[in-house]
Amino acid sequence: MTRPIIAADGLEKTFRRGRGLRARVTQAVHPLSFAVEEGEFIGLLGPNGAGKSTTIKMMTGILHPSGGSIEVDGLSPQRDRVALALRLGVVFGQRTQLWWDLPLIESYRLLRVMYRVTQADYAARLQRMAELLDLPAFWSTPVRQLSLGQRMRGELAAALLHRPRILVLDEPTIGLDVTAKAEVRTFLREENAREGTTVVLTTHDMADVEELCSRLLVIHEGTKMFDGSVADLEARVGAQSALQVMFRGLPDWSRSELPEGVERATLDGGHGAFLQYNRDKLSPAEILMAMRLVGEIDDFRMEEPRLESIMRALYETLGAS
Repeated sequence: MTRPIIAADGLEKTFRRGRGLRARVTQAVHPLSFAVEEGEFIGLLGPNGAGKSTTIKMMTGILHPSGGSIEVDGLSPQRDRVALALRLGVVFGQRTQLWWDLPLIESYRLLRVMYRVTQADYAARLQRMAELLDLPAFWSTPVRQLSLGQRMRGELAAALLHRPRILVLDEPTIGLDVTAKAEVRTFLREENAREGTTVVLTTHDMADVEELCSRLLVIHEGTKMFDGSVADLEARVGAQSALQVMFRGLPDWSRSELPEGVERATLDGGHGAFLQYNRDKLSPAEILMAMRLVGEIDDFRMEEPRLESIMRALYETLGAS
């Protein structure tokens, strides 16, 4: 049996602010254990303040655990931080690893030397990423003049230039428009599939998670809430489906009550309804029967549950909303 590429065992992090009797102790991460297999694309999720960033900082060696242990590619992030940096790529959506006043291509040349990448490997790697991310269109431009979408593509190339075994992404699509997000997701999907790069993603954008992650690790208040696939999460929470119903005229809602557990929002100036329900407890046919009593149905459309609504239900169930 192969060893996981990331393994945390009873990981803890406590912050102490102030001194003496006024000191305040906050436990950001409680005993947390998990393992990530090589080549996985895993989403590390949770509400604000859940402990995601603290966990990532311990994973990358920025913070030292207060208890327990974590091992990344056979190394201790705290003791072997320099050696681990050669195997790790990191992208923080709100921070940059590029030189602000230099053209983008100059940052890559400096990173090649820092990461001890051979000229041949650098040229081959840069050419592939240049094609996938359209870098030549702006790599002569100083980083400070790049758009957010261009800079994020530049950041991804910088993080992967030395061919790391593990890529850690913290909000990589934050602030990007729809086109830029799609480009970033396509690149990450191909990098994971072609190179076998292990990816750990933290984000509040559930579309990123739906399109990229095969597994979810959800934490709240530093404690593991869930570990499994989206399908597993649906089964645990109860899948929330939706039904859009359009009427030929204005419906008369006094003529029928909605089945218990159905939530309604008005559409199109009152001529339609957006109905959310638990598909394990109700069928679309039962809801449509009730809708026929309030008005003449012109059209309807069923929607599969979105991860965003499933996550919201999970937080509410565990008191994390």
